[in-house]
Amino acid sequence: MHPTSAHLRRRAAVVSGALLLVSIASLLIAGATGSVNIPLADLPGALHELFNGRADTLAATLLDLRASRALTAFTTGATLSLAGVMMQALLRNPLADPYVLGISSGSAVGALAALMFASAAWIVDASAFAGAVVISMMLYLLARRDMRSGGAAEGGTALLLLTGVILTAACSALITLMLSIAPESRLRTMVFWMIGDLSGSGLRWLPWIVLAGGMVFALRSARAMNVMALHAEAAVTLGIRVGALRKALFFCSGLLTASAVTSAGSIGFVGLIVPHACRFAFGPDHRVLVPAATLAGGAYLVLADTLARTVIAPQQLPVGVVTALIGAPVFLYQLHRLRK
Repeated sequence: MHPTSAHLRRRAAVVSGALLLVSIASLLIAGATGSVNIPLADLPGALHELFNGRADTLAATLLDLRASRALTAFTTGATLSLAGVMMQALLRNPLADPYVLGISSGSAVGALAALMFASAAWIVDASAFAGAVVISMMLYLLARRDMRSGGAAEGGTALLLLTGVILTAACSALITLMLSIAPESRLRTMVFWMIGDLSGSGLRWLPWIVLAGGMVFALRSARAMNVMALHAEAAVTLGIRVGALRKALFFCSGLLTASAVTSAGSIGFVGLIVPHACRFAFGPDHRVLVPAATLAGGAYLVLADTLARTVIAPQQLPVGVVTALIGAPVFLYQLHRLRK
């Protein structure tokens, strides 16, 4: 094996292992922290009870109640961060994020329409996902010629971004219209969904399946993403099927964004600052960046959600407020570093 490749594999394993430990620690902190804290000495016994299918003690009961929310926060953060890595590779812009093409706005239109009519939770989820799919298909149909192009990368990117901005504006108008005519009894729920909230989320397997599929695709395409990011114009001559890769990145990042938004609403800055921070810390190689950003994004949202439900306990804040308050100054710092 080439020594550079061996070194890269060792480095990826070390970084991923360290971030995996951080992720486990964040989940344990989320389980132990709340309006009623669980002493660290009681955590092993509570975990043992849950693994055996029992919740006899108060510690086990509290841990059981918090576990599903913490796991949902982890998969949502990891999904958004992975989508951010793909979107930044697609647009060849380290400051792009999963919401830049308006997919989340389409999801918001579907979800808010269902919430306005007091629909069941599964209908809200289905409507949010359908809205994201509709916007994704409209984006593809409007920019499909440039998405297929392997050579005119910059022109295709500009058209895709412009189309996304226009569709976002249209969706924002529909969102404003629904908020202005919605009954007051449903307005709070609709606003919380738009900000991003995990308070009513339950553990579901579909987001984990989507995340696992996105990870497999991203890791298999990491070398090609490296070539496209560094040598976009020459990527075709280097054997990269740029058109097929760009379409795959578009659809995969769109699916990941739709899954995350459906699970927890529009949570901002996770897919923007986490991949960018990991790129600063671990370098631009996607073979390291993909697993690092995924694990870091999951841990970050778990800790942000823990802060959201404990900072003014027993009242809970929407987690999107916390990520925005943390993300805005961090993003400005990253932007300053990028200019330097």
